[in-house]
Amino acid sequence: MSILIRNILAVLPDAEKKYVVKKADVRIEDDKISEIVLCEGSSCGVEVTNSGVDAYGEAKNCGTDADEIIDGTDRLLIPGMVNAHTHSYMAFMRNVADDLAFTDWLFGTISPIEDAMTDEDAYWGANLAILEMMKSGTTCFNDMQMNIHQTTRAVKESGMRAVISRGLVGNGNDEAGAMRLRQAYEERDAAKDCDRLSFFLGPHAPYTCDEAFMRIVAEEAKKNDMGIHIHLSESATEIENCFKQYGCTPIALADRAGLFENPTIAAHCVYATPEDMQIMKEKNVSVVTNPASNMKLGNGFAPVAKMMESGVNVCLGTDGAASNNALNMFSELRLLSLIHKGTAKTAQCVSAKEGFEMATISGARALRMEDAIGSIEVGKKADLAILNLKTPSMQPNNNLVAALAYSANGSEVETVIIDGKITMKNREILTMDEERIYFEIGRMMKKMGLEGKEY
Repeated sequence: MSILIRNILAVLPDAEKKYVVKKADVRIEDDKISEIVLCEGSSCGVEVTNSGVDAYGEAKNCGTDADEIIDGTDRLLIPGMVNAHTHSYMAFMRNVADDLAFTDWLFGTISPIEDAMTDEDAYWGANLAILEMMKSGTTCFNDMQMNIHQTTRAVKESGMRAVISRGLVGNGNDEAGAMRLRQAYEERDAAKDCDRLSFFLGPHAPYTCDEAFMRIVAEEAKKNDMGIHIHLSESATEIENCFKQYGCTPIALADRAGLFENPTIAAHCVYATPEDMQIMKEKNVSVVTNPASNMKLGNGFAPVAKMMESGVNVCLGTDGAASNNALNMFSELRLLSLIHKGTAKTAQCVSAKEGFEMATISGARALRMEDAIGSIEVGKKADLAILNLKTPSMQPNNNLVAALAYSANGSEVETVIIDGKITMKNREILTMDEERIYFEIGRMMKKMGLEGKEY
């Protein structure tokens, strides 16, 4: 199938990888971007360099022949957002465990719900999460889940792209940990027919995996050429207990256990020390910051600016809806770009451009997909979102990259394309039954006694 997006403003990387907004025609053939041609009067709202023009050719158009032609007038084309850390199945747990300390939230409320959760519950939770992410411009997410085959089933059916990690918990070579590892491989092998799915190993955290088990996971990842997805240094209690048990920080422990010998995504890192940052820089560990979740659970603010200065690849995630209450990357991008200015007391901290990079290409880099997604370039996968600029939040059309960070709220997303297929058009989801999802979530909430607990 071919798609031609005509006369649209597009957020493009120039030769120096600085974002420029230019008017262009963008052609998609099958699953990839096949041509980007600048239109006359292409500049809009940001610095334009000659290298940006040279990268895309002379002003002309891509013709008119395509199976689907999209009129880009008053629209903005962006690379699909990459949600680099979430738990999609938790979407049905939204607003059921609020205003609680982290340990009370996790062990007192969420864990019992997870223990009662069936595979079907996890499936519909993942569907709700994918629906929310797709409608707000996310085209790829990095997920840690508990019920194998359920999130992958939802991803296959919806047309979404995802990296899946079966959450691993274990002590040494105990049977429970070994069983979860077998499940991780079973799920990976069962999904080989879908190239929108890839898999990491997911040791949950240092407080649920001991050092011996982390060593086993590290060896398994290296043997199978798989990445690692783990929670690290999220709370003060985790730091305190890790020092008591192991005499070091959780990040140093993960390095000592060999996890960082594999491509690693470390979620949170709120309490990362300068020494931790140096380790992560040297071992090419990517950090996912989750500002809304970290604030809501009272865990604090990750030292994002210092990690960036240290050369660590920092990307953006929402965490699960049980701790964030939303899976909207535009909301997360706005928080990211504002809270660090406030805490650092400088307006130059985490610019709109840097935040947008964290929400797109930096997340793709963390997932080992930077050559395929995360930016609008010829040869990359057609994972794209189109925003309507005829909305109050996006008017006037000044610096549109700044508008993405400070003005947009996600409702401006009108059309979504994933793997070259239109999954949402004019705000209508084409690949999922939205009403069925709402019905099933309501049924689940009644069944689990979670509906309307407090108003």
